Amino acid sequence: MAKGRFAEIDVNVGLIAASMRRARHHTLIFHRVLRDVDPMSPDEPTAAWFRDLLRMLTRHFEIISLQQAVHRAHAGDLNGRTLSITFDDGYADNFLVALPILVEFGAPATFFVASGFLDGGRMWNDSIIETMRRLPNGPHEVDLPDGGTFELTDWPSRRAAAAATIAAWKHLPQTQRQASVEALAARVPALPDDLMMTTAQLRELADAPGVTLGGHTRTHPILAVLDEESARAEIVGGKQDLEGLVQKELRLFAYPNGRRDRDYRDEHARLAKEAGFDAAVATDWGTLDAKTDPYAIPRFTPWHSNLTRFSIDLARCHHGWL
Repeated sequence: MAKGRFAEIDVNVGLIAASMRRARHHTLIFHRVLRDVDPMSPDEPTAAWFRDLLRMLTRHFEIISLQQAVHRAHAGDLNGRTLSITFDDGYADNFLVALPILVEFGAPATFFVASGFLDGGRMWNDSIIETMRRLPNGPHEVDLPDGGTFELTDWPSRRAAAAATIAAWKHLPQTQRQASVEALAARVPALPDDLMMTTAQLRELADAPGVTLGGHTRTHPILAVLDEESARAEIVGGKQDLEGLVQKELRLFAYPNGRRDRDYRDEHARLAKEAGFDAAVATDWGTLDAKTDPYAIPRFTPWHSNLTRFSIDLARCHHGWL
């Protein structure tokens, strides 16, 4: 980013941060930080963007761990100028790309990891994206509820086909969804097996300065479509898996997909508490304050690559205008 342009954006962020006087805390949610722009996921943060973001955030906010934020909220000690950074799922680029930048700026972060995808696993939505990336040009039929034929010719058509398929299959029963994904993936020779962290990377991540690990189930199911025992097995099993690997206790949890009532319900908050988690985060937009349910902490998703727009949306979230 040009120096003059960065200075202009930095002033804008500073002015917006100065307006945040209410006792609310912001929790940012990321999934990936890529080395470079990916034509199949052009909106995912890149290393350059993430470095610019942290440079500005560390100038204008106090970045604290999510666990510290929960403690401050309980004590009524929030001031509106704090932020926490979180990552969901357990992608390898969290360790390879994001972690060095976090360490560079001394920014703590919490990583919520789905234990079942370590060491060569792949999330179902990534299987769809990677299949659409590799299918040859031409028409391709996909088993969607209302029928679907996609004409793949370029990156926009491949992105559209992946997005439509993911949206159609997201809330299917897990076994049905996995069978559909496997049938689709069988149309190409091979899919990557290095998207998620290895156990070695997880252990090194867990020992890095400022890092907290959190639970995210074993296989990232939509908890609302599971029976209670299956949901408990996912929540408890993921916690036990990670604790066994890193020899540290996990106190924080993130609901897969994370929208209240649609993806998780009150009984899943109860299960998280019974599993030994002190707090849990969702993906509903909002801020943390003294009145927030610690098992339904909202987060803010920084979708905008334009950092001025990002900061404006952050301010809107802070003031409850979203």
